[in-house]
Amino acid sequence: MLVQKLNAMAARAKTDPVSRRGFLLGAAATSAGVAIGFRPLAGLAATEPAKTGGDLAAYIAISEDDTVTIYSSQFDMGQGSYHGIATLVLEELGADWRQVRVEGASGNLAHYGNMAWGGGFQGSGGSTSMTSSWDRYRKAGAAGRMMLAEAAAREWGVPASEIAVEKGVVAHAGSGKSSGFGAFAKAAAGVSIPDDIKLKDRSEWTEIGNEGTKRYDRVGKTRGAQDFTIDVKLPGMLTAVMIHPPKFGAKVASFDAADAKAVKGVSDVVAIHRGVAVVAKDMWTALKARDLVTVEWDESEAETRGSAEIMAAYNDLAVKAPMAVARKDGDPEGAMASAAKVIEASYEFPYLAHAAMEPLNAVAAMNADGVLEIWGGHQMPDYYQQMASKTADIPPENIRMHVMKTGGGFGRRATPDADVITEVTAIGKAIGWKAPVKLQWTRENDMRGGRYRPAYVHRMRAGLDADGKLVAWDNHIVGQSIVANTLFSGLIKDGVDATSVEGSSTLPYAIPNLGVGLTTTESKVPVLWWRSVGSTHTAYATEVFLDEVIAEIGADQVQFRLDLLKDHPRHAGVLKLAAEEAGWGTPLPDGHHWGVAVHESFHSYVAEIAEVSVEDGEVIVHRVVAAVDVGTPINPDVIRAQVEGGIGFGLGSVLQEELTLTDGEVDQGNYDGYLPLRIDRMPKVEVHIVPSTEPPTGIGEPGVPPIGPAVANAVFRASGKRVRTLPFEKGFKSA
Repeated sequence: MLVQKLNAMAARAKTDPVSRRGFLLGAAATSAGVAIGFRPLAGLAATEPAKTGGDLAAYIAISEDDTVTIYSSQFDMGQGSYHGIATLVLEELGADWRQVRVEGASGNLAHYGNMAWGGGFQGSGGSTSMTSSWDRYRKAGAAGRMMLAEAAAREWGVPASEIAVEKGVVAHAGSGKSSGFGAFAKAAAGVSIPDDIKLKDRSEWTEIGNEGTKRYDRVGKTRGAQDFTIDVKLPGMLTAVMIHPPKFGAKVASFDAADAKAVKGVSDVVAIHRGVAVVAKDMWTALKARDLVTVEWDESEAETRGSAEIMAAYNDLAVKAPMAVARKDGDPEGAMASAAKVIEASYEFPYLAHAAMEPLNAVAAMNADGVLEIWGGHQMPDYYQQMASKTADIPPENIRMHVMKTGGGFGRRATPDADVITEVTAIGKAIGWKAPVKLQWTRENDMRGGRYRPAYVHRMRAGLDADGKLVAWDNHIVGQSIVANTLFSGLIKDGVDATSVEGSSTLPYAIPNLGVGLTTTESKVPVLWWRSVGSTHTAYATEVFLDEVIAEIGADQVQFRLDLLKDHPRHAGVLKLAAEEAGWGTPLPDGHHWGVAVHESFHSYVAEIAEVSVEDGEVIVHRVVAAVDVGTPINPDVIRAQVEGGIGFGLGSVLQEELTLTDGEVDQGNYDGYLPLRIDRMPKVEVHIVPSTEPPTGIGEPGVPPIGPAVANAVFRASGKRVRTLPFEKGFKSA
């Protein structure tokens, strides 16, 4: 039933606008104050009991000590969703940042379902955290403000309309009375629910869009005081490490753990569904023992091809007719056949690892009352609860999920098979739940244990007429589907995985004859969404190939794009702003060249202009000017930080990152072989935000896609070389 529900949700995800359904308000007295929550009215799952304890079926709890606890439906893996949601609440509640704390919540879809995806599924992804939270968390804050005001009015014998709630203080100017929230926390729970929740007018905002607000959690993180899953310690807790198959698709045939079990401190060595687990009193003992375990693998169904063989097969497929049509405008085949000139190019994209700083981990502990508690970076907590339930053979209502902050995710913690969650659950079950268990993957587990951004090939063709006008465009994409055979398979329509073609099938340029085709391949190599998903390759292929066309015509890179974007003002808006702020057309230092790219992903629009030189064969990115349109900016500082981080993340991926396989085994194991951007290669970045009153969209991912093509286009002007095989360290030499 859950899978069917998720499939239906996923199928709606790309077509439904952000839900603006009505809400029911709920409030409850707690031992220390008031909790406030909302439940969407229609089309969603019925309210379920909160499984995370206490008053978590709510968004806000106000305690007698003035503390405002906000329960976030969205997972924070560093992108700032907790801060964004807190901003929405504080704006309407009238609280002060010094009294705020935010906790990850789970266990009740009616409260925590992602509204950008229809509400029937709790998950964080696709840069939807602010889209999902915009209405309901502001309404929760506004309701809290009205209830506090009413409670104070009753206490002081004055009209509620004369009560002001600002910066954590409830005050009545006429009588001169004032107090903190805590004095009315319990009384507010007895106030009638407001029938008409009044949100502040934009002119009254002091928090939303405030340039001066810094992230509330910055101090804890900079001082190392923030707890992550890796910091969880429970009495008597054991530590487990995994031995995974060296080839994807292989299984344990047999293993010998006699030497490992002889190591002092080793508790158990057990086979589970994903390999062999070594359990010990601490991490280092477990690692020492792991080296002593010998495993025989059944590789009869394993992937044995290397990445070079896989890429060669993709290139062969790319010159054949695509298996499915993702978009067809006009007559691309006919226009191409009659074009005065046809330009062709193929682009190759390797597998990429997520390579987050905190490797995957989770903690499982069985309580005396039969409740299984699981701590982890739960990007899809309700789904993981279901998967743990199935693994442990325990009813879901007896599993409590603790959502921890995470040292990076980039898509890796939204895994349809819930790999680390089912592993820790299986290990706990295998050792009879005799102690809490922390499963800690090593960096090598993470790098070699999958999942990856799929490898892709794009074969591009463009047709020009006798006047040099672009009249035809054809893009054949070859690669593996992320969602096939997962709970998100509903995203596949007519043979097209939307995540494989997004950015290509949604190309905004006014080209009269435009075709996009897809050939989906199969492999045992596990693949997954990687920060900005399909746009990681489609933006590069389309924006670099368009630059090839522009170079052939001899047009200006910015003006040519603007001419083709006449029906897409938000694309054009960010491009104009970026060009203006970069000083497009003004002289650059000797040897420096500009490259430009513009792209929309997750309903946010980003243009980036890169200033690049090539010195002794090395690509040096000196400066990047970005312009972004994310609708109403909630936290400008977070928006800029996400774009800066996205540019560094994307730049590393195009310069040096590549995950390769030899005979089916991953070659890289750590940061010495897999090379995210180093700090000395990070350029100066300027981020400019388009003012907007449109509803907010996300910015966790959209800063990534344009940087690769912007740099590649600048590299061409600096060197005359087109980089069509990524990463640059490989492609530049062969160009």
